[in-house]
Amino acid sequence: MIRYCAHCLYPDTKPDLRFDAQGVCSACTAFESRAEVDWDKRRQEFKQITDRYRSADGSNYDCIVPVSGGKDSTYQVIRLLELDLKPLCVTATTDSLSDIGRRNLVNIAKLGVDHIEVTANPIIRRQINRLALTEIGDISWPEHVMIFTVPVRMAVAMRVPLLVWGENPQNEYGGPAAAQDHDALDRRWLEEFGGLLGLRVSDLIGTAGISRRDLVQYNYPNDADLKSVGVTGVFLGYFFPWDGYQNAIIAQGFGFEAMPHFVEGSLASYENLDNYQTGIHDYFKYLKYGFGRATDIANNHIRRGRLSRADAVTLVRRHDGKFPSTCLGRPIEQILDEIDMSLAEFQAVCDRFTNKRLFKLDNRGKPMRDRKGNLVPLFELA
Repeated sequence: MIRYCAHCLYPDTKPDLRFDAQGVCSACTAFESRAEVDWDKRRQEFKQITDRYRSADGSNYDCIVPVSGGKDSTYQVIRLLELDLKPLCVTATTDSLSDIGRRNLVNIAKLGVDHIEVTANPIIRRQINRLALTEIGDISWPEHVMIFTVPVRMAVAMRVPLLVWGENPQNEYGGPAAAQDHDALDRRWLEEFGGLLGLRVSDLIGTAGISRRDLVQYNYPNDADLKSVGVTGVFLGYFFPWDGYQNAIIAQGFGFEAMPHFVEGSLASYENLDNYQTGIHDYFKYLKYGFGRATDIANNHIRRGRLSRADAVTLVRRHDGKFPSTCLGRPIEQILDEIDMSLAEFQAVCDRFTNKRLFKLDNRGKPMRDRKGNLVPLFELA
């Protein structure tokens, strides 16, 4: 029996989620606390931090901004340019970059910034994508690792201390640069936020012919190098009210391109546009926890009063958890072919990671699917 938040649609299967005595989840209560935030004061705090790290003589960049080309990274760059900062935008190239993703990356540079794109060995990269999918059920593991490692490596190489990430993964603080007593990054902090999910980079060595030398871009600099530059970071979402829908509107006003329709398995046309593999990543969240990207987006709208809970239930039932037969319009067979995996192999991996407490099984213990290939849930969203 799944328990759902009384306010939004998050289930108790979501990792690290808590419910209060009224049945409201911790994600909702955290959002409600934003009403008490003095955002003007936070903005001034951000300006003070960036002024502290601004290149005094203009001989270097003021900060590094990791960008994927999405609406959030476009919004980040817009905000920094408004503060007259000179950022270096750094992209860890995604494995299966979409056409619209490439156009949005080009658009970021057109905002008036320098942009460096780091592309890891694509042969090794796709071996890792396949390995991560089969071992931990996350085809996007390399993306989640390199969004941290590549910009940090660039910060050390270019001797630019400040990194500005986007959404704050923990609302209670803004990042090391905002701390009173500890403003430097170290490997422990980076690995906590780097999305390793129990798979260490060192675990890859010796697998599928992967050597240590193949993994340079997947590793952080050592602590001595981090300290020598004083590398630190902040999350823009701590200092500015963070709302994906708002970010998308602002980004589109500066040339960001959205899809003409909802992305598959989603309730938005403006996010997860850069990588054809993202639909597979989101699908595995549904397999493991019984909710997907449509639920996340619906909840964001519920909390901001843009969508009633009843309407959100209707939309999520219609869009969440569908088998990803296409992703951004590309057939799944083509996406899987890039990582040398057949559809039958993929479906076997799906079955292995399906939470058997949440979905109906046949008499052999195998997850049941309807004629469209969708799982048959044991739970009813209400």
